This record gives sequence, C-alpha cells and structure tokens, in this order.
Amino acid sequence: MWSSFLEQLEFVVGQIRPQDLIDIALVWLIVYKVLILIRRTGTVQMLSGLGVLAIGYILSIWLELFTFNWLLEKFFANLFVIVVILFQGEIRRALAHIGSNPFFTDVSAVQETEIVEDLAKGILQCAFKGFGALIVIEREIMVDYHIEPGTEMDAKVSTELITSIFHPSSPMHDGAVLVRGGRIHSAGCFLPLSKNPVLDKNLGTRHRAAVGLTEETDAIVFVISEESQLISIVQGGRLRSNAELGQIRRTLYQAYGLAYQEPQDGERL
Repeated sequence: MWSSFLEQLEFVVGQIRPQDLIDIALVWLIVYKVLILIRRTGTVQMLSGLGVLAIGYILSIWLELFTFNWLLEKFFANLFVIVVILFQGEIRRALAHIGSNPFFTDVSAVQETEIVEDLAKGILQCAFKGFGALIVIEREIMVDYHIEPGTEMDAKVSTELITSIFHPSSPMHDGAVLVRGGRIHSAGCFLPLSKNPVLDKNLGTRHRAAVGLTEETDAIVFVISEESQLISIVQGGRLRSNAELGQIRRTLYQAYGLAYQEPQDGERL
C-alpha cells in the first residue's frame, strides 16, 4: 500500500510543470492581496451581504421560488460590474500602489522612526501651545468609510506642519489630521461621535469623536484638550488621559512596528 501511494505521489509530482507552480503562486498572491484589501477597507459587511444573497439563490432553486430565483440570477449575472462599482475606490488605490511600489513597503524603518519622532514632537508642541488637536494614525483598516473627508494634503509629517494646522487661526484647526502610510493624508476631517452611553458626560466633542472612530476601526487617535492642554490616547474605544511623552512615543513605535526606546530623563510632559 505504501509503495502504491509513493508511486501515485511520484506520478502526480511528475505531472507538475514549472508553469503550474507560477500559476498557483500568482493565484495565491491575488487571493492574499484581496483578503488584505477586504480587511483594510472594512468591507466585510458588504461581502457578508453577498454571501447571504448567494445562500438565498441556492435556496430559491431548492424551494422552486422562480421569481426570486430570476431576480438573483440577473443580479449575479452582473456581479463583476457590481463589485467594480462598489469597490472602485479600493481598486483604484490598489492598482496605484502596485504601479508605484509593488514589492517594497512605502517607508523604511529609518523614515518611520523620523515620522514617529516628528509626530510625538508635534503632539507635544500643540499641547504646550494650548492648541486643541485630533491626530488620527490609520493602521490596517482604512477610515474612509467612517470619517467626513477634509482637505487632501499628501504632505510629509513634520512638527511645524502639525502645529500650523492646529493653530487657532488655521481654517482646518477644528477638524482632525489623518496620517496614512507615514504621510499627512488630509486635514480638517470630521470623525463620528461615539454613541457609548457609559462615556464620561464631561468629555468634549474631540474626545467623543476619537472614541467613536476607534470603536469602528483599529486607528489610534491622539487628542489634545484646548482647555487643560492634556494629551489623551484613544485606541479600541478606550481613552487614556494625561499621557506622558513615554506613553506617546511607545504607542507610536508600536503602531509602526518599531522597537521602542525609553525616553531620557526629563523628557516628560
């Protein structure tokens, strides 16, 4: 029996061509990228809806629901067009990413470290100057479906730019800054307010907006109170107030997957 199994295995392996391995690898890569895209865009609900319709289609055949089956047949006949329409924004971003940088990450570890330090300094500067601020660090799940977009910037992260955006005279100071892919993607964004009834009633709009976004996504939001000048870190719908420099840097380093370095003595808020 064992020898027969080995013979069959050898026969199957002998039938595999190099082209077949390349074919399998390409299909695996496409499926993997699609799954990553689904996770990043938070469109699981849409796919769940399509799955429910697919189950309905099968049941309509078994139960001989002819009219319902006819409607679903027409729907699935145009499924490719429907998917392209629903996910046109995500497809456009994915194709742009493949065309611009298909194999490497957007930023190096050194650049990410510089981004983290500039973000930390910008947050501290806003607190020191008494500027109210909301800074959103996007992670795996894109926040596009959960925020009202502001002014697109696509600018390098810098302490000076962050403080200038949140200066009281700036037209975008009331909204949030969105940091995506190591760059300031947009400013003046508006976030959804949390509907959690157990939140502290004394929390302001900025804090409630930060909690609301992190309840729906895996983003990290830094909130600076204009009145108290205190910094809060919001993640997973939970708010940590009165954050010190070490906490801010640790959170940012972890968000970018970098090794955290303890701050020197005296480097505290």
